[in-house]
Amino acid sequence: MPPRRSHKKSRAGCRRCKVRKIKCDEVHPRCGNCTKHGVPCDFEHPTSTFASSLSPIESPRPMTSSTSNCDSPSTITLPPTPSAESSTPLPFYRNPEPLPLPNTVAKSSRMMELRLLHHYTTITCETLAISSPVSERIWRDTVPNLAFNNSGFLADALLAVSALHLRSHTPSDQELVRASHAYMASTLSEYSASLSKGITESNAETLFLTAALIAFQSTASRIFTRNDGNDSKDQIDSYNLPLSLFHSFQGVKAVVASSWQWLRNSGIVIPIIESQPALNLDLSGQNATFFGHLLAGVEEEIASSNEDPPTQILTRQAYQHAVAVLDWAHKIPDTGAPLVFLATVSRRFVELLEARRPRALAILASYFALLKFLDGVWWLKGVSRREVMGLVSLFSPNDEEWWPRLQWPIRIALFEGTSIPPEVWGASWGTEDTYSEQSSDTSGFVSHIELLSQMFTAVQNGPAPMSNPTDALDRLSHHQYTGRLKGFGSPMLLQSSLHSPH
Repeated sequence: MPPRRSHKKSRAGCRRCKVRKIKCDEVHPRCGNCTKHGVPCDFEHPTSTFASSLSPIESPRPMTSSTSNCDSPSTITLPPTPSAESSTPLPFYRNPEPLPLPNTVAKSSRMMELRLLHHYTTITCETLAISSPVSERIWRDTVPNLAFNNSGFLADALLAVSALHLRSHTPSDQELVRASHAYMASTLSEYSASLSKGITESNAETLFLTAALIAFQSTASRIFTRNDGNDSKDQIDSYNLPLSLFHSFQGVKAVVASSWQWLRNSGIVIPIIESQPALNLDLSGQNATFFGHLLAGVEEEIASSNEDPPTQILTRQAYQHAVAVLDWAHKIPDTGAPLVFLATVSRRFVELLEARRPRALAILASYFALLKFLDGVWWLKGVSRREVMGLVSLFSPNDEEWWPRLQWPIRIALFEGTSIPPEVWGASWGTEDTYSEQSSDTSGFVSHIELLSQMFTAVQNGPAPMSNPTDALDRLSHHQYTGRLKGFGSPMLLQSSLHSPH
């Protein structure tokens, strides 16, 4: 047997040769084996990690079970390793280049969006509809799908409401605070831009749903208001009337009025509208009502004002209609009926609030007292107490005319307990007789929106010029609709449609 050839062991070879258990010639900056195979050598890149210097074939492979359904590593086709001159630096990875990883901020934003979307589709959507399984399904399934396919601002709106819902559980979470503000700001910007371009058949549903979510958000934002108006002089002085609620809810009314020709056939909007309790108002003011005392002295007030005769008519109608809505909602508060007040009162009533007329403020206090019945809804929680006490703070306790009329809203707002008894509420709600009375008109919301939409068109296309088309609509609807108002509106339902708050 010939003697074995002597050889010198490589002690300082590159790590690739060591792994392959072959002799390394230790030539720098790249050994002969690495040069021959056209692969990077750790002599060239001494700071790189071992794993990153390996080719795909030599990379460590996870151990797999013999029963695995996965393809064997040997069956995987890898891209060929290109040859290169020794002076040409090679990339660490030979696999196809991966997608760039997002930075920390972008990843954080993605996780926040996933969190908000999950919360909306599993929890928040169930809270937007009161006593309406059909509407609940639309908010849960249809609205997100429509947002993904058609509208960025609708998606932002539902994320904003979801963020507010989460904030109601953890008010100090600054990440949620920033998210709720950012998504709503984006919603309002894009929503306003879309409205300015006009409502069409293609965007009518999206604009309606976005307007509704803005209204929810506007109401929910009030739960983070800290001034009850009854703790200190500073808080009393800082109480702000919730006029934004009227603007947002009447924004929904404006969209409905302007796009009814398309919404009347919508399988999304119509179920939401029909899920609302139909109005059944007595506008005569002659029958005994629970809130009739709020109209006592209205003629003297109007006569002593400096308003011109047409404005006096609008003022009287505004008060009468607002009180009629209170009386109607007072009998069926568990249906969500009180919420209709914000969308149906007239523009003139909002002007009276802005002027802080005592009668308008007292009517508004009674409205917020009605919301006590819905205190279990997260976006209405605490609103009744906070707003009633804030409004009451605007009156002097020595006011002999108005202070006695504020006792009912104060008593309701401060009531402690889960169920308000009929003797405190002032009516037996939820009885079969009550619902029978309120449902006497079986035509539903849709037919009444049709009638009011016709009024809207008549005012817009009237032959005579109108210096104030809103006032003209008030007068037109008062004459045409008085005594038969049972549906989605009021004599002034569409007046703000001509002056969209957005």
